[in-house]
Amino acid sequence: MTLQRQKYDVLVIGAGGAGLRAAVEAREAGLSVAIICKSLFGKAHTVMAEGGAAASMGNVNDNDNWMVHFRDTMRGGKFLNHYRMAELHAKEAPDRIWELEMWGALFDRTKEGKISQRNFGGHEYPRLAHVGDRTGLELIRTMQQKIVQLQQKDGREFGDMEAKIKVFAECTITEILKENGKIAGAYGYWRETGEEILFEAPAVVIATGGVGKTFKITSNSWEGTGDGHALALKAGANLVDMEFLQFHPTGMVWPPSVRGILVTESVRGEGGILTNSEGERFMFKYIPDVFKDKYADNEAEADRWYED
Repeated sequence: MTLQRQKYDVLVIGAGGAGLRAAVEAREAGLSVAIICKSLFGKAHTVMAEGGAAASMGNVNDNDNWMVHFRDTMRGGKFLNHYRMAELHAKEAPDRIWELEMWGALFDRTKEGKISQRNFGGHEYPRLAHVGDRTGLELIRTMQQKIVQLQQKDGREFGDMEAKIKVFAECTITEILKENGKIAGAYGYWRETGEEILFEAPAVVIATGGVGKTFKITSNSWEGTGDGHALALKAGANLVDMEFLQFHPTGMVWPPSVRGILVTESVRGEGGILTNSEGERFMFKYIPDVFKDKYADNEAEADRWYED
């Protein structure tokens, strides 16, 4: 069996929102980029991010700003967050939303024509820029189109649309390669044929998502098996905060054919309530102390807030 070889400046493993954004940045910096997609291009788990993207744009409540967003983020993480990452996210989120719009994303609008923002758990103000209940799908569509635009530009300049940025779909990476202590590329195989492929690259971006598919019932797609964690660990990287696992708190349970399908958090943001098998609104028992002054303590108080 012949070993295929490819050579690029940057190898991006993962074709979700993070991976595609990294690929765009690398290509616009003048580097050649390979994007590795474990499944079909466009099938990344990012499409399951239905509710919206948090950004303190202040379109619904002009009291909102990045500092309030930062505070909400730190509170939501019980101050265990990496504060610098939370700060960068809060500061840069509005510009990233505008960037997506400039690239063709079609966000819902307010009556005044601004990007609409909805309520979400843990946020002081309506902050979630959204596209109905399919925000993640629109994000991936927009990022894919941006990749195509870059390829078209390269096609005009080099005579080959895939000369500088190429997507390798249905390809699984099994090992990050190093030479003399430095990253040298990655090794993998084509899922359909089993043929091996070697990527030579001095820089590798791991954007492979989480480990949600290790659970029997999950809203995660089949690709979320922790590949990136294993690749990084084997390559000598340190894994941190492994006790924290992102999960979605609401999903379908019946009938079995839809078990695990996500029920977007925006359902609760729009007034939906959680009850147990006895009809009790049980979440009042679990409000963190840091949020006691921001949330109702009981059902009657919650109803008064809603009516106000």
